[in-house]
Parts: sequence; structure tokens; C-alpha cells
Amino acid sequence: MNGYSKTTNYTSFKRYCKVLSLRDDKELIEKYKEVHKPENAWPEISWGIREVGILDMEIYIHGTSLFMIMDTVSDFDHDKAMKKLATLPRQAEWEEYVSEFQQAGDKEATPEKWLLVERIFELGKND
Repeated sequence: MNGYSKTTNYTSFKRYCKVLSLRDDKELIEKYKEVHKPENAWPEISWGIREVGILDMEIYIHGTSLFMIMDTVSDFDHDKAMKKLATLPRQAEWEEYVSEFQQAGDKEATPEKWLLVERIFELGKND
């Protein structure tokens, strides 16, 4: 792997990182990856993500583990934004659809399934 190039048009933001597990089923994992390709993404979901103040979002996969990086506006209120996101068009339908792939127990909504992780290291400017 050679890494991923990235250009942003924002300099001040908040970053959130989250994790989620998928069901241990190769077919389901391949299908999950397929539904997240740009040409298969539901436009209402992308619009809703942006509407609540998320500037950029990336999801990475390793085995059954997903890792999300979410950059947001600098005054982003995570809990408030996730509640609003849940009410936007097609969001509930999307959650129901992707739940077949996810190992999240009885958790139904994105904020419950995607767990925030704690940053324990940051390469500082003087390191």
C-alpha cells in the first residue's frame, strides 16, 4: 500500500475517530464495501452528513474492524449533530439497510453503533 493523498480546503476543524465491527462473513463484508463506493452512495446520506457540519469522512477496514475519521466544523457538537442526522431524509432507511452488515447488537442508530475512540498520541510540531 502506498498511502492515500488528501487535500482539504479547511484549516480549523475538529476530528473524531470511531470504530465499529462488521459481521464475520466475507460475502457481507464485500457487499458492505460495495455499497460504500462513490457510485453507490445514497446522495441523501452524503448531503445529510454535510448538513450537520461534517466536512470530511473516511472509513477504513481491516478484517471485520471499521475505523472512521470524521473532520467537522470547529464548533461541532457531536451529540446534537448525530441526533439531527438521525432525523434527516433516508437516514433511518440507510441505518436499517447497513445494520445487516454490522455487529452492533441491538444498537440501531449510528451514534450508538459507531464508538468514539480516545486519541492517545499526536506527533507534535517539536517531536
